Amino acid sequence: MTDLLTRNPGSPSPTTEGQPTLPPLQIGPHTITSPVVLAPMAGITNRAFRRLCRQYGDAGSVAGGATCLYVSEMITSRALVERTPVTMRLIEHDADESPRSIQLYSVDPATTAKAVHILVSEDLCNHIDLNFGCPVPKVTRKGGGSALPWKTELFRSIVASAVREATPYGVPVTVKMRKGIDSDHLTYLEAGRIAEGEGVAAVALHARTAAQAYSGTADWTAIRRLKEIVTSVPVLGNGDIWSAEDALRMVRETGCDGVVVGRGCLGRPWLFTDLAAAFAGTTQRVTPGLREVAEILRLHATYLVEFYESELKGCRDIRKHIAWYFKGFPVGGQLRSQLALVDSLAALDDLIGGLDLDQPWPGEAAEGQRGRAGSERRVILPEGWLDHQEVDGRLRAMIADAEISVDGG
Repeated sequence: MTDLLTRNPGSPSPTTEGQPTLPPLQIGPHTITSPVVLAPMAGITNRAFRRLCRQYGDAGSVAGGATCLYVSEMITSRALVERTPVTMRLIEHDADESPRSIQLYSVDPATTAKAVHILVSEDLCNHIDLNFGCPVPKVTRKGGGSALPWKTELFRSIVASAVREATPYGVPVTVKMRKGIDSDHLTYLEAGRIAEGEGVAAVALHARTAAQAYSGTADWTAIRRLKEIVTSVPVLGNGDIWSAEDALRMVRETGCDGVVVGRGCLGRPWLFTDLAAAFAGTTQRVTPGLREVAEILRLHATYLVEFYESELKGCRDIRKHIAWYFKGFPVGGQLRSQLALVDSLAALDDLIGGLDLDQPWPGEAAEGQRGRAGSERRVILPEGWLDHQEVDGRLRAMIADAEISVDGG
């Protein structure tokens, strides 16, 4: 692992005035030193990327040990029950990864129960997160993800079935959700009450609606309102955390018990160093030059090749990360285009060798939003989904066929 810790001047300092101090995050039996969770992201949070984030999170730890909770990309309960090869690869963890965390998508309580039973009885994970936040059309058009909490009893049944199967094995179940389908169909407060009542270990809220997708600004006041409603388990906030300072501000403004970080760490796994340090009360931050960033990119590519057991597949996967890693650096359009076509580690090395690696951290140009934001849109839903909050016979038939293979979606 590269010696990344090129920090701003200054040694660890005491907690500054007004900076929140939080106890470790308790998720069932698991104590997470820093109150930080890596959000499940499609095609991103595989074993390779989680390893990289864990290394940098641990580097920022003052207490030592595993500092944050790193969640796998989403898998479907049906695909897990059928043990599809893609799914079985996605649920893999490193030997030293603890807790082993998996996010599960389902629209059917019975399939949820079967999938959770496999995970816990075969000791495949130590924590299960239920996905009720995914806004992509291939999920919501089947009534899944962020569409599902609108059907309150179906939501309750899925959560209850997961908790029932996991509890005898001491595996905590958490829920991640959005504010609702759109501003006229908000679901998060009722869903939070239901999830708490059914025995989940924590509730996380991405403070946008499905209609917003990743556009606009996250409504942190919704996190504060959820925290007022859900009082017996941790409430985690998600949305617009691009820096450690954003995380501290979210905690100050909402009173949440921890933060969930998604797009902010794209091409920036060292953000977990900053987060661990910030919640430990220090002002140290990582400011890598281009040489260090290129080394991290290369290491990420190596981990992906190992994960896929294929140099070509690993190099194809690293392509989407390149723009995120080089955000703010004057790398040049032609070279960026060449990097986005790499098909071998040797080709990647050759292109990295053509960079001016002595460039320092570009500061503000490298900060802020990462990933696509898009614009607000109409949510694609099953016909008649919003007519009422019950599940009638027609919808039950649809749900029985809705466990599509949307792993990582």
